[in-house]
Amino acid sequence: MRKYSIAMVAACPFPANHGTPAAIREMSEELARRGHTVRVVTYPLTDNTPINGVAIDRVRQIGFNRVIKVGPNYQRLIFDFLLIFKLMRVVQRHQIDVIHAHNYEAALVAGIVGRLSGLPVIYNAINTMIGERPSFGFIRPQALAVGLAKLLDYATPRLADAVIADTAELHRFLLDLGVAPQRVSTINSGVRPEMFAFGNASKVRRRFAFANQPLIIYTGTFDEFQGVDYLLAAFKLVHQHDPLAKLVLVGNTINPTHRTKYTRMAEKLGVASHVTMTSCALEELRDFLAAADIAVVPRAESAGIPTKLLNYMAAGKAIVSFEKSATILENGKTGRLVAPATAEALAEAIISLLADRDLASELGWNARSLALRCFDWSSIVEQIEGVYDKVLAEHVVKGRMPLVSNNQSRGRVRAKRAF
Repeated sequence: MRKYSIAMVAACPFPANHGTPAAIREMSEELARRGHTVRVVTYPLTDNTPINGVAIDRVRQIGFNRVIKVGPNYQRLIFDFLLIFKLMRVVQRHQIDVIHAHNYEAALVAGIVGRLSGLPVIYNAINTMIGERPSFGFIRPQALAVGLAKLLDYATPRLADAVIADTAELHRFLLDLGVAPQRVSTINSGVRPEMFAFGNASKVRRRFAFANQPLIIYTGTFDEFQGVDYLLAAFKLVHQHDPLAKLVLVGNTINPTHRTKYTRMAEKLGVASHVTMTSCALEELRDFLAAADIAVVPRAESAGIPTKLLNYMAAGKAIVSFEKSATILENGKTGRLVAPATAEALAEAIISLLADRDLASELGWNARSLALRCFDWSSIVEQIEGVYDKVLAEHVVKGRMPLVSNNQSRGRVRAKRAF
């Protein structure tokens, strides 16, 4: 197996305990464990989540805002611009073999540097911009945001030599946009099941005085597209059915605006005393999941695989999700999938599993078994290595670069070319 030097481009705070940054961290660590050299080129922001065996190259800090934020803002635009120069320096100094970019901003940066350096670029597609960008409210009017999202969905995959789609649904989306089929591979995101094998449920239940009450959990960010509004509205109905039920909303960090918004919403719905909103470090997440009876993905639709969904599976939780955000699950076997995307339907599914604990236990067991069989990082990274092999071989055929993976061999080839 060839060993490569990989520039992993992460246009986000890194490492961070949520979504895309978590997936990039775990993928990078697994690649490093398999003998590859991985350098993550990223923002200066981090929540100090531990990472092993991976070098990190950061753009310099601009201003004084060190808060981890999800979604577009002016500071991120500056960081994205600086990433172009940082990635170019990394490519020049560390004899990179392949650039692997995650999500849109990183793919745009990698596309520019790839053209300048002649290196192959892989775009890891985990979402669609049309599904997320308009909801952030950063660009006004809304019609302009939608137009830009459609443009990015069309243009971004065409900047890469190969595209890794997170799901079969995202694969179809790319093909519908006219991306050549031979350039797209479906490789799911992964999870480390061992991370969630020994959570301490009593630790969390004692801390928040949950006792033996039914506990429903959500983990992740609190941006609008995540559907926390659906979950709170659904929980009102759950609470009416079971007044002892509790809802805990867990994030790695919580934006004060989001905290205020959802606190007020819970108060308006009359369930504030039964809703807990808190943050946790990565090492605490397994304890929160162990304490929960039901884990919820309230996002109406997701083209990729939400990281929280994989965590729930690895923790063996009974999962309730809107159907279009958990396409890797089978309704009634590995989870309870809900359609249409309404608070009422979500509440009905939660209530049904609270009433049937045997079914909930079976769904959780089956979900963990699925995670162990199909979503461990070792087998997933093996597929990613196949994409590396393919794009690098194609570059050799096209005469763009020699197919070598160590500095000494590369130097010999360059010396021969000089003569």
